[in-house]
Amino acid sequence: MSGYESSSRLRSVLPFEAEPAAVRDLRRAVRGQLVEWRLPTFTEEAELAVSELAANVIKHVGRGSAATLVMEAAGGRLRIELHDKSYRVPVVGPAACDDECGRGLHLLAGLAVDWGTLLTATGKAVWCELSADPDMRCRRVQRAESALTKYRHDVGAPPLLQSRSAQILEESATDLIADLLHWVAARGGDPDGLLDRAQMHFEAEVA
Repeated sequence: MSGYESSSRLRSVLPFEAEPAAVRDLRRAVRGQLVEWRLPTFTEEAELAVSELAANVIKHVGRGSAATLVMEAAGGRLRIELHDKSYRVPVVGPAACDDECGRGLHLLAGLAVDWGTLLTATGKAVWCELSADPDMRCRRVQRAESALTKYRHDVGAPPLLQSRSAQILEESATDLIADLLHWVAARGGDPDGLLDRAQMHFEAEVA
């Protein structure tokens, strides 16, 4: 993946074939590009967003289909676009357990500052924008609380407002993190590496 700088805007374009094995290569390419651009705080969210977008192309456009990943960084934001040859526009509905597309789009909506779909001359592009603005990082706490609230509901635990004990809340958060690590491993990711990067990003942001 190659990038260039013009008027403080960085851009990279990476064509690929939509195969399950390509998802790991995409994450590696995203990580390497953000290191080159000196934007490590975006890495975890960018890898996750790209993984979800690529997985949706594989499932709904077809394995082996031609696709292109475009990343642009400017003004404290990172824009990610996944271009494919289909005109089918994804729709966010209820995220059922067996609805991978729905879950992926809900995850993308919670992860990004903004996201959407653009029709192109050859198909469509699903895009999202991530922010490095410290004022936007409080959304991390809001997203975490929202995820933990839903998680506790799904496992039959009392709502957050009824659980003032820090120990109980930490146990629920630990269970949620463990489930996320299982999810990462099932997708072919590296749980240990994910934990290391998450800790590194957290320490960099609170510093």
